Amino acid sequence: MASPQPGLDLLRDLIRRARRAGADAADALFVESASVSHAQRLGKVEKLERAESRDLGLRVLLGTRQAVVSTTDHDARSLETLVERAIAMVRVVPEDPYCGLAPENRLAREIPDLDLCDPVEPSPEALIEQARACEDSALAVAGVTNSEGAEAAWSRSSISLVASNGFAGSYQVSRHSLGVSVLAGAGTAMERDYDFSSAVHGADLESAAVVGRRAGQKAVRRLNPRKAKTARVPVIYDPRVSNSLLGHFASAINGSAIARGTSFLKDKMEERILPAGMRIVDDPRRRRGLASKPFDGEGVATTRRYLVDDGRLQSWILDTRSARQLGTETTGHASRGTSSPPSPSATNLYLEPGALSPDALIAETGRGFYVTELIGFGVNGITGDYSRGAAGFWIENGRLDEPVSEVTIAGNLKEMLLGLTAADDLAFRYGVNAPTLRVAEMTVAGA
Repeated sequence: MASPQPGLDLLRDLIRRARRAGADAADALFVESASVSHAQRLGKVEKLERAESRDLGLRVLLGTRQAVVSTTDHDARSLETLVERAIAMVRVVPEDPYCGLAPENRLAREIPDLDLCDPVEPSPEALIEQARACEDSALAVAGVTNSEGAEAAWSRSSISLVASNGFAGSYQVSRHSLGVSVLAGAGTAMERDYDFSSAVHGADLESAAVVGRRAGQKAVRRLNPRKAKTARVPVIYDPRVSNSLLGHFASAINGSAIARGTSFLKDKMEERILPAGMRIVDDPRRRRGLASKPFDGEGVATTRRYLVDDGRLQSWILDTRSARQLGTETTGHASRGTSSPPSPSATNLYLEPGALSPDALIAETGRGFYVTELIGFGVNGITGDYSRGAAGFWIENGRLDEPVSEVTIAGNLKEMLLGLTAADDLAFRYGVNAPTLRVAEMTVAGA
């Protein structure tokens, strides 16, 4: 991929055009991307695709109004038309007293190297071999009878941002991924499961054989499930679903929701929302992090921070607009695309691990439900009421027992968060990560 400097030069020229056309202020984003993906099923190629794109977005501000336009056409005439349309739009859109560029004293002055871009682009042959090895490993597990397919993919993007407040910066990110989904059993007794690995650098991917074997073993473990009887019991979330609880937390402290008053945590700043000693961290500068960024979508310097410390809520997730609504300062969490204005979003969010191993946590629980899959989305962000379909394993006498499916787990997120216990198995596999988590008590609705 080309150096980001041409992207910065293009954006600087676009900002100058917008200011000459009458904009009080402006910023512009340029994203140049390339990706390759391969999918196969039962050894037969289903796709091998390469995609490239060059997207540009311009935001202009006039008084208390803003407008955003985007294009994939970058010749001089098209850029003139882009500016003309943006200026025409900004003169007629409703006023927004909170819109505007980030304050200059919050802008990133240095762009740290977070090692976010793998310089090696894998060949199509390498992706094909990864997917083949992954699927073959899954199919080799005794009890696996069919495959939904395996996929290997790579992408790289160059992100450049320039604003009339003096900010100009760019960085590159890459992503490698590998996954497979297989079925075990036969007829109406078949069960499906999957596994995957994702990393910024290809060298950090788990081996195809390991990923495939785990997927096969998970599918076989789910055979012959039963329906649990309705009960109030502890519920333990496997790490591949425990991060969903952090996702609900992040939505509840999102500045837009707080400013609208539509969050069950809107009045909880500095109050205890997790057990004592627990901490939730957002770290946008984690090296090789899947959601890392050296600056946010407004050019604001990013920084590691505790959103929850010793169980007490310490911070909202804010961009400049939501911060102004709340009478405070941005936390450097602006996220954006080329066709929309910035909005707040978390980066590398995680809950710090506890002291118990997952096995010890299960043993200590005695009787309950271990969740490996969640279905549907029944969460009320205003009240915190929580109800989702689930599958997993019943816990009996401190051990995982029979597989369980077709149940619903229900509770309220305020109580669920206060009743958390964390295991010690935190691993960074997603943008949002959590170890195995136990909720003290929930309703498991089954037969």
